[in-house]
Amino acid sequence: MRIATRFVSRATASSMVVAALALVGFQATVQTASAATAGAPSVVTCTTANTKLTVTEVSRPINHLLLKATNTGTKPCYAYIAPYLRAGADAQAPVSWAEETTPQAVVTLEPGQSAYAGITTSTPDGEGGAKEKTLGVVFADRNGHAINKEKTLKLPKDGVFFNSAATVTYWQDNAKDALAW
Repeated sequence: MRIATRFVSRATASSMVVAALALVGFQATVQTASAATAGAPSVVTCTTANTKLTVTEVSRPINHLLLKATNTGTKPCYAYIAPYLRAGADAQAPVSWAEETTPQAVVTLEPGQSAYAGITTSTPDGEGGAKEKTLGVVFADRNGHAINKEKTLKLPKDGVFFNSAATVTYWQDNAKDALAW
């Protein structure tokens, strides 16, 4: 009986030591994760409130504009998917997204950095169209839903022609990629 008691006591003690070490390891992991989270700046979604938006005409390719979003906030922000664009005040639907331009990862903008989207305004295959003087821009959230308020930008040269073939790229981390398609 005494041998059995010693065996149970040693087994119980060993289990308690293993449990205690596991608990200490778990607490250390939680503390390390908490410290890393507290030390790292939180990343927010890019919106019209924390970015400066500009639109410029480019010489090549023809019938293209370049939309630039610069992070003016104090925290990094994610430029999700692609911008929702409204070409002209009377637009009935947003400009289509060019699905083939999906980047490998979400574009993250540190304060002062920019993301770019290329805009094809028209092609010979497009139908209808009109010269538009403004471009409405709304950011998307991680699920592709429109967020925040629309920012209305004045288009160059007192207006740009848009037709049904107009498309916009997903956000890119450089202008060259945004205009490459």
